Amino acid sequence: MNRTAWFLEACLYVALSVPLAVFPLKFGEFLGVLLFYIWRSRRKIAIENLRKSISSHAISISETPEKIIRDNFRNLGRSLSEIIKIYYGAGRKIIESVEFEGAENAHKAKSKGRGILVITAHCGNWEVMATTSAKLLPSYGIVRQINNPYINKFIERVRQRYGTRVIYKKGALKAVMKVLKNNGCVAILMDQAVLSDEGYVIDFLGRGAWTTKMPALIARKTGAVVLPAFIHRTEKGHKIKIYPAVELSDIADKEKAIIEDTKRFSSFIEEYIKEHPSEWLWIHRRWKRV
Repeated sequence: MNRTAWFLEACLYVALSVPLAVFPLKFGEFLGVLLFYIWRSRRKIAIENLRKSISSHAISISETPEKIIRDNFRNLGRSLSEIIKIYYGAGRKIIESVEFEGAENAHKAKSKGRGILVITAHCGNWEVMATTSAKLLPSYGIVRQINNPYINKFIERVRQRYGTRVIYKKGALKAVMKVLKNNGCVAILMDQAVLSDEGYVIDFLGRGAWTTKMPALIARKTGAVVLPAFIHRTEKGHKIKIYPAVELSDIADKEKAIIEDTKRFSSFIEEYIKEHPSEWLWIHRRWKRV
């Protein structure tokens, strides 16, 4: 794609995103529900993922799978609206609505001087967590570079404005190691399916799923403190919960220890989903290639 096409695409992005920045958050919810009805392929994936997790007795819900997934799409629409408002400088109330639980765990981790590896997932509004937690834990996030350079630069600048810097996935390992060795903080979303040489198949919500081994490898290599942290919606806005540091496995066999670490890290994501079933990214093919 040439620069003219990129520029026109960026203009279209602005034209479509401005209404979300201006209209109430309920408009984002409406778009999310609308997407639930028209994006049939992803709706089907999400409902099937949830049903299989229920049938494996890994999760129980008091409402129908269809109702949970409809709420899930509503959450995605509201999340998009929230982050666009923040991008355009209209999200002060959203940022101020965020509460923290477990801030003392972050302070304790920083005092160790070994770097911090934040384990999180596509839960709640994870972009709001990245934006608002920067004051407590200024961090780097590992992200995929957007193909359009104009849009990518805009989002990168917004993230930097709020204290979050990015490490792009391509060649990320070296940069991550450097940040942690300098007592910095890196956040990793570890709930996406990976290739066989990038992880292990571990139990996730009752079924085997390819799960990245990188957090465990990095933590062992650098000695960084591992902190699970997640965001969820409340009646007032959002709450970010930071858990105590996770102890790494003391199994003598290195590979078995890494597998055990990966299971421990992933278990925090499972617990989140059980507590907030409508706020995880069910539309992702989490169990593919297994």
